[in-house]
Amino acid sequence: MNILFVGDVFGSAGRHIVREHLPHVLETNSVDLLVINGENAAGGFGITPSIAEEIFDMGAHVITTGNHIWDKREIFEYMTVPADSHERSRRIIRPANYAVGTPGFGFYQGELPDGQQYAVMNLQGRVFMSSCDDPFRKADELLSQITAKVVLLDIHAETTSEKVALGWYLDGRITAVLGTHTHIPTADARVLPNGTAFITDVGMSGPYDSVIGVETELVLNRFLTGMPGKFEAAKGNPKMCAVLIGCDGATGRAHSIQQIILGE
Repeated sequence: MNILFVGDVFGSAGRHIVREHLPHVLETNSVDLLVINGENAAGGFGITPSIAEEIFDMGAHVITTGNHIWDKREIFEYMTVPADSHERSRRIIRPANYAVGTPGFGFYQGELPDGQQYAVMNLQGRVFMSSCDDPFRKADELLSQITAKVVLLDIHAETTSEKVALGWYLDGRITAVLGTHTHIPTADARVLPNGTAFITDVGMSGPYDSVIGVETELVLNRFLTGMPGKFEAAKGNPKMCAVLIGCDGATGRAHSIQQIILGE
């Protein structure tokens, strides 16, 4: 089984570069399952229902998110659906370790046309980020509810140590632990000893002539003066960052993980 995970899609430049490369990557790698992180897809901050639909139209089975999920208010109602809903909006998930009562769901379990079951979990880190529940214990809780063998986790976290620790904690228990949030692709993709594919950060799918997606001058002004200002998504030098994971559908064990970085 082949799984493609696309890192944080940032703004219109990110959507464009993913749309440009995705069909070829899907076809040449016989991808069975496509998961895309879309939390920055709307101008770099949040996601709207129309953009979520655009990403689903690209072929995404599941859209993961992170700390910017609520930046666009219109997403609240879109994600407020029953747990057993067959609407597309049930397949966009937010971090599971948010407070009880938060709109949406933190994992999705589905089935591919060939009968292969899969699940995708979304968690947010606690170090240097807004307060949320323990992602380690929340992962245990989610796994007690999941019956699929193929299970992916998007861990949206700031620190390398927290993501690496979670990778080891879940090694052999799920198919892949994939870091997002920092927008910088790391060079540590590997399969851990017990069969879990891991990377600290998949990287941003967006403009790399920027400061993690934002217009460079705006960020420099913030650092140099300390003065507030509106951040705007950059557009230059877009790249699509993703990982391709090979796994055994019967056991969920990964046997390969390949980093993909494609520009214009």
